[in-house]
Amino acid sequence: MPQATEPTRGILRPDAGRSRFELNRRSPADDLAGHVERHWSVRWDLHDNPPFTQEILPHPCVNLVAEPGLVAVYGIPLGRSPHTIEGAGIAIGTKFRPGGFGGFLDRPASELNGRTVALGDLFGPHGAQLARRLADLEDDVDAHIEAVEAFLRERLPAPDPRYELVRAVAEDMLVADPGTTVAELAERHAVAPRTLQRAFADFVGVGPKWVLKRYRMHEAAERIASGETQDGASLALELGYFDQSHFIRDFTAQIGVSPSAYERTCAIAAGRD
Repeated sequence: MPQATEPTRGILRPDAGRSRFELNRRSPADDLAGHVERHWSVRWDLHDNPPFTQEILPHPCVNLVAEPGLVAVYGIPLGRSPHTIEGAGIAIGTKFRPGGFGGFLDRPASELNGRTVALGDLFGPHGAQLARRLADLEDDVDAHIEAVEAFLRERLPAPDPRYELVRAVAEDMLVADPGTTVAELAERHAVAPRTLQRAFADFVGVGPKWVLKRYRMHEAAERIASGETQDGASLALELGYFDQSHFIRDFTAQIGVSPSAYERTCAIAAGRD
């Protein structure tokens, strides 16, 4: 099975929502695993409690999601993505690998960035039919996954060496040392940096440098939320930054608060403060 992202990466202040929803994940069928990373479902029942908003720093991936009142494809959000739940309900989704949805498209992947697009707009009448089917299934996760996989299987792209390059490099990024550069990744995979940049633009919709930066920020947020680090300067160096001020600027821009403020809110949510 190809490399997959860690389950908690990208969920900001994870302890704040731990008791408010139940998140489950399932592996895709073997013949789709080259394009689909996982299926997932989020179920909640807040009873008489107020609505809850979970912020996410999304992965560089497209998701196909059925939730109350909407079935759509979600392109890569370029910033933080807030998701509000209230009452009771379920959302069921399919998370594609970085660039894994690109082969199913008849347009540049970048056109999906930051957008929520109806299935009918992407796949015509057959997409609209799938959307109606998924809406009718409501909370039947097994039937939902079966319907989505059958739809994708009928449209599975032919093998493409450029996508295989993207997938291999994206998997490499997940385990690469902090501070790894695009040039180093290109050399490791025996291509020119420009070739790598064009492949990411065509299939992922964002560049390899953007993906590296996002994964590095996932690592930073995860380590701070866990309470395992107390020294911001050391963390910045471990993540490949030359100075702490650069790390603080990047973290604040992507997470919305400074590392120290994020650490405080995570500690409170986890009962450490």
